[in-house]
Amino acid sequence: LAGPGISSYADDPVGAGASLKPCLEKAMKIVPAEQQRETPTYLGATAGMRLLRKQNSTKAEQVFAEVSKAIGEYPVDFRGARILTGSEEGSFGWITVNYLLETLVKFSFSGRWEHPQDTEVLGALDLGGASTQITFQPGVTVEDRNTSVFFRLYGTNYSLYSHSYLCYGQSQALKMLLATLHQASSSAQFSHPCYPQGYQENITVAELYDSPCVRAPSSASPERVLTVTGTGQPGACGTAIQRLFNFSCGAQWPCGFNGVYQPPVRGRFLVSS
Repeated sequence: LAGPGISSYADDPVGAGASLKPCLEKAMKIVPAEQQRETPTYLGATAGMRLLRKQNSTKAEQVFAEVSKAIGEYPVDFRGARILTGSEEGSFGWITVNYLLETLVKFSFSGRWEHPQDTEVLGALDLGGASTQITFQPGVTVEDRNTSVFFRLYGTNYSLYSHSYLCYGQSQALKMLLATLHQASSSAQFSHPCYPQGYQENITVAELYDSPCVRAPSSASPERVLTVTGTGQPGACGTAIQRLFNFSCGAQWPCGFNGVYQPPVRGRFLVSS
């Protein structure tokens, strides 16, 4: 589906409903007409809507009302729109990857759907705009129940590890980086090592700190205009990005970053964005 996510329509909820229509039209061409009314249809919103709900729950509800109205205009069995949990988002991505790669079920030469023998399921890495997910089948018992997911799919049991890092999707991570550089400079003019040399942009304090992922300094006035100048320094850029992550795990258990439990990574992964 082209275009931004539904959370970007916070100030234009009707536009959120309209944005789904190309996708729904395409689905209507694929699902046979006689089966459309009995086709269960859900909308699962992800991290952008999680952040909007934190920021302004009224706007989030208006977006959901409009997307529900838009889907309700199609001849499908609409079961509702809601925000997915991080682990649902990660594990549904894992199912999609493995279903499409035919590691879960395959149509055999004998004309039956069968569980493929000797095929390795893949882990899934997903970089979104507001969050990033890691989901895989670990070789050990998952010690933190919050990151443990169990599925029975096509007669086979799968125990997975799944976690979603809110704020570490591409757009929110870049916002955190910009905020960190601004706060380190404590000036309205500051440089950005990841921007090309000579590139310059103006942004207000209100625009920079318009997300729950970044907290504005109490001294900053919302109308103040900040000037960001690129210096094009890859080494300094890498160092600045690394500061957004805490890779020290502590003694309790192995972790990914920021102290989040993660068993040892296992197998091959498919990355999507």
